[in-house]
Amino acid sequence: MSVPVAYQGNTSAAVADWLNKGDNAWQLTASTLVGLMSVPGMVVLYGGVVKKKWAVNSAFMALYAFAAVWICWVVWAYNMSFGEELLPFWGKAGPALDQAFLVGRASLPATAHYHADGTLETAMVEPFFPMATVVYFQCVFAAITLILVAGSLLGRMSFLAWMLFVPLWLTFSYTVGAFSVWGGGFLFQWGVIDYCGGYVIHIPAGVAGFTAAYWVGPRTKKDRENFPPNNILFALTGAGLLWMGWAGFNGGGPYAANVDSSMAILNTNICTAASLIVWTCLDAVFFKKPSVVGAVQAVITGLVCITPGAGVVQGWAALVMGVLAGSIPWYTMMVLHKRSKLLQRVDDTLGVIHTHGVAGLLGGILTGLFAEPNLCNLFLPVTNSRGAFYGGVGGAQLGKQIVGALFVIGWNVVVTSIICVVIRLVVPLRMPEEKLAVGDDAVHGEEAYALWGDGELYDDTKHSAAVAPV
Repeated sequence: MSVPVAYQGNTSAAVADWLNKGDNAWQLTASTLVGLMSVPGMVVLYGGVVKKKWAVNSAFMALYAFAAVWICWVVWAYNMSFGEELLPFWGKAGPALDQAFLVGRASLPATAHYHADGTLETAMVEPFFPMATVVYFQCVFAAITLILVAGSLLGRMSFLAWMLFVPLWLTFSYTVGAFSVWGGGFLFQWGVIDYCGGYVIHIPAGVAGFTAAYWVGPRTKKDRENFPPNNILFALTGAGLLWMGWAGFNGGGPYAANVDSSMAILNTNICTAASLIVWTCLDAVFFKKPSVVGAVQAVITGLVCITPGAGVVQGWAALVMGVLAGSIPWYTMMVLHKRSKLLQRVDDTLGVIHTHGVAGLLGGILTGLFAEPNLCNLFLPVTNSRGAFYGGVGGAQLGKQIVGALFVIGWNVVVTSIICVVIRLVVPLRMPEEKLAVGDDAVHGEEAYALWGDGELYDDTKHSAAVAPV
């Protein structure tokens, strides 16, 4: 009986001898989980957590970014991030569209790691699946980064300016971080540890979002003072999709369905759960009410904090990281933010500088402390890597983590500022006051709900005239 081509192991072009079907199936699944974190995850979260009049605009900013990144990624940005080296921090631009490139065995040509004397220490990354799978996996990471940046800009950025910002920031900021840390650039070669995105995704998103928020300007005074979520259950749904989707986010990091992937997923859940419990307890103790929106923030900080070290720290370390993820960003957001003139001046709508910038930096530093030597050997190209807690070269690793973070922060402040200034020469960054006063209906001609009010409780003295007669 004839066997379909797809199942003819090592006998057809569809099933090459290097293909591991299990690894490929997991990587495609992990990629789709990360994609679901954005669409519908972040779309629903943004649509629910903002004021009613901005629900459509906020959700659409996320959806647009996801689509725009896809086109930029396959036309030029993938190879800038993971292709051949152009500069120590940048790959050569080029399309990822040719079938000969996409169906061949995946490889990251700049990731071969060498000793100081020039001899090969670790061969380049060559997963057991086609290049198309890597392009897909890395694309959804790039897309969610832009969506995270949008969280700082909701409720006032011109949509046309956002349409320009997405491809520019992807090209001149994201690709630099991705190549430097993951694609074989100078931070990769130096041995900076970023298991799955603390330095490539979260610190850049927090810093770039905060910087762009400075250039765009604040929301209206009324919106800054009164910005209630229009649908907390939507926000919880989005947060749930993020939490479960993070299994693909961190579990896909090793490019294989292996023991390290399992460790990363377990640690992700330990850290996130601990963060939520600690944040909720702090809210209950200091503000007398456990906040659901606070719990959503805690889920995010826990997920972000564990990401740089998900597969290289032990379970007890993930628990410690979760406790710190639920307390340090809580302090910077709920206490320090209200005391800092700089933080008060810049209108970071969803506090992305805290949930991603602070949590990502915290995770990177804690990875430099807790990276376990045996787990490091399962994943990292630099042999004998370890955190400071384990002695030896661990102290130097902690220093590398700090320096790597400083490079990422500096690059994003400068490049994001340049991008915003350039866009401002073409179109206004901020919506005009008349659109800001109305919101979705003025910007898109659409509204999320055919209801009265801005999310406040019903008040007969204000809303009775808006209620149609029976």
